[in-house]
Amino acid sequence: MFDTSLVKQKMDVHPRPTIWSINALEKEGLAKVSKLPITIKILLENMLRNYDGKVVTEEDVMAVANWSPSGSDKELPYKPARVIMQDFTGVPLVADLAAMRDAVKRLGSDPGRVNPIVPSELVIDHSVQVDYFGTGYALDMNMEKEMERNRERYMFLKWAQSAFNNMRIVPPGRGIIHQVNMEYLARVVFVSDTGSGPIAYPDTVIGTDSHTTMISGIGVLGWGVGGIEAEAVMLGQPHYIQVPQVVGVKLTGELQEGVTATDLALTITELLRKRGVVGKIVEFYGPGLKYLPTWDRATVANMAPEYGATTGYFPVDEDTMKYLALTGRDEASLKLVEQYLKVQGMFHTGDEEPNYSEVIEVNLDKVEPSIAGPRNPEERIPLKKAKQAMTELILSFSKEKKEVPVEINGTTSTLTHGSLIIAAITSCTNTSNPTVMLGAGLVAKKAVERGLRARPYVKTSLAPGSTVVTEYLKNSGLLPYLEALNFHVTGYGCTVCIGNTGPIPEPVAKAVRDGNLYATAVLSGNRNFEGRIHPLARGAFLASPMLVVVYALAGRMDIDLYNEPIGIDPNGRPVYMRDIWPTMAEIKEAIQNALVPELFKEKYSDVFRGNQLWEQLKAPSGELYAWDPSSTYIRKPPFFDDVSLEPSKVSSIKGARVLLLLGDRITTDHISPANAIPIDSPAGKYLLANGVKPEDFNTYGSRRGNHEVMMRGGFSNVRLRNLLVDREGGWTVYLPTGEVMSVYDAAMKYKEQGIPLIILAGKQYGTGSSRDWAAKATYLLGVKAVIAESFERIHRSNLVDMGVLPLQFKDGQGWKSLGLTGKEVFDILGIEDISPHKELTVRATGPDGKVIEFNVIARLDTEVEVEYYRHGGILPFVMRKIISSS
Repeated sequence: MFDTSLVKQKMDVHPRPTIWSINALEKEGLAKVSKLPITIKILLENMLRNYDGKVVTEEDVMAVANWSPSGSDKELPYKPARVIMQDFTGVPLVADLAAMRDAVKRLGSDPGRVNPIVPSELVIDHSVQVDYFGTGYALDMNMEKEMERNRERYMFLKWAQSAFNNMRIVPPGRGIIHQVNMEYLARVVFVSDTGSGPIAYPDTVIGTDSHTTMISGIGVLGWGVGGIEAEAVMLGQPHYIQVPQVVGVKLTGELQEGVTATDLALTITELLRKRGVVGKIVEFYGPGLKYLPTWDRATVANMAPEYGATTGYFPVDEDTMKYLALTGRDEASLKLVEQYLKVQGMFHTGDEEPNYSEVIEVNLDKVEPSIAGPRNPEERIPLKKAKQAMTELILSFSKEKKEVPVEINGTTSTLTHGSLIIAAITSCTNTSNPTVMLGAGLVAKKAVERGLRARPYVKTSLAPGSTVVTEYLKNSGLLPYLEALNFHVTGYGCTVCIGNTGPIPEPVAKAVRDGNLYATAVLSGNRNFEGRIHPLARGAFLASPMLVVVYALAGRMDIDLYNEPIGIDPNGRPVYMRDIWPTMAEIKEAIQNALVPELFKEKYSDVFRGNQLWEQLKAPSGELYAWDPSSTYIRKPPFFDDVSLEPSKVSSIKGARVLLLLGDRITTDHISPANAIPIDSPAGKYLLANGVKPEDFNTYGSRRGNHEVMMRGGFSNVRLRNLLVDREGGWTVYLPTGEVMSVYDAAMKYKEQGIPLIILAGKQYGTGSSRDWAAKATYLLGVKAVIAESFERIHRSNLVDMGVLPLQFKDGQGWKSLGLTGKEVFDILGIEDISPHKELTVRATGPDGKVIEFNVIARLDTEVEVEYYRHGGILPFVMRKIISSS
């Protein structure tokens, strides 16, 4: 047994907590830890502190202490300090917990044992939509509409808050999950009282939103997982990870005048996506770090899912400490954080040169203004080449020039290919950053002073990441200028970035449809996947809040912002972007005058208290939830209906048909959309049949507590390309008859016949959000296995968690190279004795009797994942564990 007394020490700082010293290992000659990356040091502390000889073994401790830059397949029972959720992913998670309580009671055990063990926080931020914009009443009206639409969901969450221990809920209207996490919830160093005295340890977090990585910008190790994994961690199950590789990104130089953190984030996203960092931790260091404010670091860390990393970590340094003080952390906490991290060798001084798996150097001097699009965050376009890129996109869509007149509020304009219909300052990525937010306010001020206005056909919106942002925009005197350009506050939530864009004014929508125009959107968010922002926006582009304002003034994306005027002032003089772009000195002065700790202290003093509408909600009570069978929002999930005390044996998959034949980079948005529910979709028809009016459909994201809606929404994205059919959208072929029908209808016909289903796909399957319903819908549609050339980290894990087998073609192979058409009948053999990375044989028999046989790799990456798969998924596994331990 490992002697933990070797590493336990007392800190000489209030409240004199016990710590597990990783440096003691080096002093005892057990390992050399001083040159380890800081993220590995955090994982090492986690193993030491949780060591018990059973779940966490000496082998686990030493695997991290003797970390190799190549990483390893060794799985670690990692125990994060806390779990954070947003409402889109949190509601189905809470529904699963409630259903698990029912199942535990059915099987004769105590349902009260189903209870979060790990501190858990849920921020309601993904449900507000931009129904109203461009007016002073937009915020209030949107929040009223939000409460009206989501009343039932919010009552369910209020029940959960009282029914479960260790769960805190931030009501709607307080901010976006990641900004609230960064400005208030994050501890940086956790202090807990175990009953035998206080202990201190690094704040670590997993979240049900993929952009949980943003918290790594302030030195808190965090990343996104599926809601299913988060649920298991909440219930005390370790989060199993392999010993990771850590890529060091060495920052040198300094951002030049006119270059923003958004430009840096898009540059790093493009670079690291090309270099390939999927499944790896990225750790930033180097002399350039001191020139990068903490909020700029958070902007880059937020984009980690876009560059494919597990997380993008920035260590705590002097600037981080200034940020923590600015955001209202008390003096005692600040002292503890600094001393703890320095004692553990986790505080960045600028002199460190850790051993990394690989080092990539980024010269900040070379970063240039950029946008990204039209459909992926890594598709960076230098701003100086934006017009050329847009022209090529438009020509690839249509070579016919179009001009469609549109009248808005008495003003007639002309829409063409490239016209901008959405300009949104939205999402946590940038709205947490005062440099670009106050910068946007200064752009607006200079534009208004030159007599410019946003084009009338552009739907504008401003969704700050927290109420603090609104206050410092007011304090700086800049909010009225944004409002003069129709950028009124529309909500405190993800809004446009998640697809909660709301309706486009009908005259504009009609003009786009009638002219079949290549209409565009620009947003300051982190995601622009196909069909996500709005169905009418063929191209969506990521940009800084400052550029969002500029493009709204120009009214089109096919413009050379360096050489063409963005507008004409009342005297007929052209106004160029350079005329209204603020200097960094002006921005820094605005920050210094507008941001003070009192703002943060005031706005977060009652963060768990909602507005009057929230406080008036009467939640049900009781240990078990009273499910309403007529509800179209909250239904009892079926994942425990047939679960017994013992799992069934796994077996080979035989006689399977292909439900979807897919290409590269299928995102979780393609698999499970989060935005509006079309009236003619299977989900829309279901809602109509249950008496829901089309104007009350809400979004897929808001109805994640209803599996009937979500399984019908599976693979229904309007831009999905299933190569079994010659049309976009959620369509497939029912192969036994050759009929073209919706994916849902076909899946149900297959289920009636007892025919198992598989999916064939290309590279990077499951890119995008940590959306558990992408895996849940796949499971409920009857898919037993997905065979792809490669998987994105979170979605692969989620498939395993739902008992769906992820299989990977061998290197150099894919369904195309093997000559598969998707019309074959498939047998997948060798599953009975499945093991990590086992090669399985796939036999595909074509309609003509021709057999194609090939091997695939089972992407069950650890023994624990094999165990989950044998149990039919992680939820039955955890439930059986709870019962067996009672």
